[in-house]
Amino acid sequence: MENRFRGSVFMQTKMKRNKKNIKVLVFSGYGLNCEEETAHAFERAGGKADIVHINDVIDGMKKMSDYDILAFPGGFAYGDDTGSGKAYGNRMRNHLWKPLMQFIESGKLVIGICNGFQILSQIGILPGAVTFNESNRYIDRWVDLKAEGKSPWLSGIETLSVPIAHGEGRYIAPKKVLDDLKKNKQVAFRYYKGETSTYQNLPANPNGATENIAGVLAYDGRVFGMMPHPDRNLFSVQRPDWPLQKERAKRAGKKLPFDSDGLQIFKNGITYFG
Repeated sequence: MENRFRGSVFMQTKMKRNKKNIKVLVFSGYGLNCEEETAHAFERAGGKADIVHINDVIDGMKKMSDYDILAFPGGFAYGDDTGSGKAYGNRMRNHLWKPLMQFIESGKLVIGICNGFQILSQIGILPGAVTFNESNRYIDRWVDLKAEGKSPWLSGIETLSVPIAHGEGRYIAPKKVLDDLKKNKQVAFRYYKGETSTYQNLPANPNGATENIAGVLAYDGRVFGMMPHPDRNLFSVQRPDWPLQKERAKRAGKKLPFDSDGLQIFKNGITYFG
């Protein structure tokens, strides 16, 4: 696992360039439905995002190598009929495996959010697996996260409050994989009882994920997958407790910030190349 998921010293080298020229390929097609939010997040962070159907990459109309970041957004690819992320993942593996691995090995960044995380797990780019929630029900709520891993995506982030929306979001892995994740600082986020969980009077871990894991890392932290949606917490008014936060800011003589903490992940992706 160490060689496969951690990468090499060469891969850790940043590729410096003008921040405004950082290009993001946001995959779409066959049930992925969060491409607009994901692209907007990267654009707001200062990058240039293109929403590209997977068929256009397979047919050579668009090339991964022309981009700096690959983003696999949330949704329900192929209706999750064969398992979340499985069919879309097979399409990646069968048609785009070589350029995908070349992209990763060149030192660039990859992010998978919700269904995107499931896709990356299904094809073995990220360790472990994502399966049905312990409740066997679809869950839509907000959660609190503690950052733990070492990754350019997590720079400056200690905690995060973001929504989830999934029926298969429970992260699982064998003990050996879990031990390696901890040793190599590859656990990106863990669920914890924070302010929004307390505000909603809900348990910290929403789906029964092993050791409260909400996201993991690979290839020196450059490849990142998480079940919660930072793309749905870009603005302060999206938070369930925004009226409370607004009142607190008012009493402190301040204004409620326009941006929310989910945006930092996307800023980190763009800043990595700056």
